[in-house]
This record gives sequence, structure tokens and C-alpha cells, in this order.
Amino acid sequence: MAPPAMRPTAFRQVALAAGRDLDATLAFWRDILGLDTHAIFEPPGIAFILAGEVRLLFSGGTPQATVYLDVPGLDAFCEQARAAGAAFTALPSLVHIDRLGQFGAAGENEWMAFLKDPAGNTIGLVERRPG
Repeated sequence: MAPPAMRPTAFRQVALAAGRDLDATLAFWRDILGLDTHAIFEPPGIAFILAGEVRLLFSGGTPQATVYLDVPGLDAFCEQARAAGAAFTALPSLVHIDRLGQFGAAGENEWMAFLKDPAGNTIGLVERRPG
């Protein structure tokens, strides 16, 4: 089957759960990840954060997604986040050697770390490094 002539080109929005405490979740994203709240709508109890061109939508509920964020200087960022109280589920580690350039420049390595926000959403932190 041939791919469609028209297809998505970028993420517009990612929906994430805010759990029981929208304020605590937004504070985590602000204080640990450095991303400010863009808009809050009460009711119905939803909020938006802009991460580059992607909108993150937070609403009540159980964790429902993993979002991956590019983070230059991943090791230093993770040290800073841990000092601020972030609990990592995985510290920075090599996850992919991109010999063919499938996800960026050929020969680069992809490193990732993982943590959770207060609502339990998984956040992957990604850095591309020279091979």
C-alpha cells in the first residue's frame, strides 16, 4: 500500500493527564522542565503549555501518554532536575546509535532519560550527541 499523498508533518498537541492536582502538575512542568503555562480554562479544568510548536493539553484523569522533549545538555539538565526534586525512572543512557541517519544526522547517538510528573505521565528527555 502506498503512503498517502497528504500526511501529518508535525505534532500539534499532546494530551496528558493532570491527575488530581492540576496546579502541582503545572508547577512540575514549570519548575523542573522550565515550561510555563500558556492558558488555563476553569471550567472545565484544563491547561495548556507550549513546547516549541507543540501544545501540551492537561486535563484530569489517569496517565495516558508519554511525551519526549529534546534537551540539549541532558546530563546537566538531569542533575539540576534531580536537585529540584524530580524522581527519575531512568537516568541518561544511550538508546540508539543512528548509523544510517534515520532520526537525525548519520553517526549521531541518541541518549534518553525518563521521569514522571506528579500525575504519573512519563516524560522522555532526549539528546542527540555526536558519535
